[in-house]
Amino acid sequence: MPSERKHIVIVGGGYVGMYTALRLQKRLRGELRRGEIAVTVIDPQSYMTYQPFLPEAAAGNLEPRHVVAPLRRVLPRCRIVNGYVTRIDHASRSVTVRPAGAQTAGVPERTIGYDRLVVALGSISRTLPIPGLAECGIGFKTVEEAIFLRNHVLHQLDIAASNPGDEDVRRRALTFVFVGAGFAGIEALAELEDMARDACRFYPDIEPSDMRWMMVEATDRILPEVGPEMGRWTTEALRGRGIEVKLETLLKSAEKRHIVLSDGEEFDAGTLVWTAGVKPHPVVKDSDLPLDGKSRIRTTDELTVEGLDGVYAAGDNAAVPDRSGFAEFTAPNAQHAVRQAKRLADNIAADVHGRPRKRYEHKYVGSVASLGLHKGVANVYGLKLRGLPAWVMHRTYHLSRMPTVNRKFRITADWTLALFFRREIVSLGELEWPRQEFELAAGRRTESD
Repeated sequence: MPSERKHIVIVGGGYVGMYTALRLQKRLRGELRRGEIAVTVIDPQSYMTYQPFLPEAAAGNLEPRHVVAPLRRVLPRCRIVNGYVTRIDHASRSVTVRPAGAQTAGVPERTIGYDRLVVALGSISRTLPIPGLAECGIGFKTVEEAIFLRNHVLHQLDIAASNPGDEDVRRRALTFVFVGAGFAGIEALAELEDMARDACRFYPDIEPSDMRWMMVEATDRILPEVGPEMGRWTTEALRGRGIEVKLETLLKSAEKRHIVLSDGEEFDAGTLVWTAGVKPHPVVKDSDLPLDGKSRIRTTDELTVEGLDGVYAAGDNAAVPDRSGFAEFTAPNAQHAVRQAKRLADNIAADVHGRPRKRYEHKYVGSVASLGLHKGVANVYGLKLRGLPAWVMHRTYHLSRMPTVNRKFRITADWTLALFFRREIVSLGELEWPRQEFELAAGRRTESD
């Protein structure tokens, strides 16, 4: 960056990172145009994933590319650097980046300096030292995981249909276990079960009753965000579809896909999805920023980092005080992330222009969740809905929050086409091994053989 420019670096291109940059483009339009300020967004991906739509993408209701927003298209006045931030050193006001191409082309790490820093690294899945979990489990936070799970679930049906005489193989392939009954786990389970049930019509030898879908939750309730009453209704609705909901139950082991639960039950499962919580990105822990006991960055209610000048944080990697009185800190969800990003950007603009910052305050809107096609649950402003009305509200709310008109129209087009045509039921599991056919032609055996 030219030395005369003030440099704002945003680490992370998710909800907080992208929406902060998007708002800065408006609030600092003049400074960006005159070259007085430069904004750089650093993220391994070139897109922001709208996670509430991941279950629908996994179920084939939405094209996966339509649930992501390309950063370079959304942020034309910002510089986008694709790479992993490996270190944040505020003492030297710099971040170390391992840019795209580091592994394939030997590109070296480099240091990027900043005048103001926004830490928006978000979170990663919070795993436990359970035997076999790391080898057999998969999370549900990225579009890549959603695509994999769609292909994987359909491939399990292929396995079962191709081995009609082997009951052990069929039983294992048709057993699907999800651990963690928050939004991600419940919506992923419900949407994928709905898709698999629909797919059974194309598998003459597989009945929906042959499949075993299970939710394992350590606490005594599911979907705590929608309240106890709606959580109980969701539990009953899932059980009414034949889905097993095991509350106050722990996963003890998953070695070689052999599931062992704390209630003593043991069985084999071809699919294990882990959605039991998140934790701040590990780069935050290795930085020189002030952290709380959960390795979150300590922030003020103005979204500045405690005790540091020119550093801001929000979202899952930050402990943001909740001034509504609902809790001590704001919850790690998309609703807060988008709102915090707007306040954060406004406060950066206020600092640049010499105006006072404002506190982050919010009113609780509520929560909505999809439970499959035409099924949902919602608690919005105290209004409790379930079934079709809640499902419509879920789609309407999240469509309104999806960035860019382009993506809104594409998603609407996907939904409109679904009214006239059935969703595609095909597994593209070979996407995991794109060179398999070529290596076979070259006379080499692959790991997937």
